[in-house]
Amino acid sequence: MNRIKRILLTTAAALGLVMPLAAPAMVSAADTNVSGNLNCGAALDFDGSDCDNSTAGTDVDNLVTSVINIISLVVGVVAVIMIIIGGLRYITSGGESGSVTGAKNTILYAVVGLIVVALSQVIVRFVVDRATLNGGSSTAGD
Repeated sequence: MNRIKRILLTTAAALGLVMPLAAPAMVSAADTNVSGNLNCGAALDFDGSDCDNSTAGTDVDNLVTSVINIISLVVGVVAVIMIIIGGLRYITSGGESGSVTGAKNTILYAVVGLIVVALSQVIVRFVVDRATLNGGSSTAGD
């Protein structure tokens, strides 16, 4: 059982280290016009004719949504694996009360983790929708 825990922890740690590297790759090259946005914002004689920042809120929204989806997927997969491990522990407990309790707790915590991930995704999407140009006010002087 300790070997399975070590394998799961190693896998989770490896995914935790790799995911931040994969997040920038999710945004296409067409969406990331860094030099154009810097030039637009740095122009002292800005008249707004050559700058199009109408997609800034959508870009942030898409990036945050992609990252949240990936994190939710990873946590969901880990929770399902933990439910399977808890079920196997429950089956192989042989009626020992300590083993049965540990297996039930594993299953319970995995289900609670799935619920927390689902609710956190709803909350984060609500906040991102209000904070970006899609749903909230984009000017501070209103």
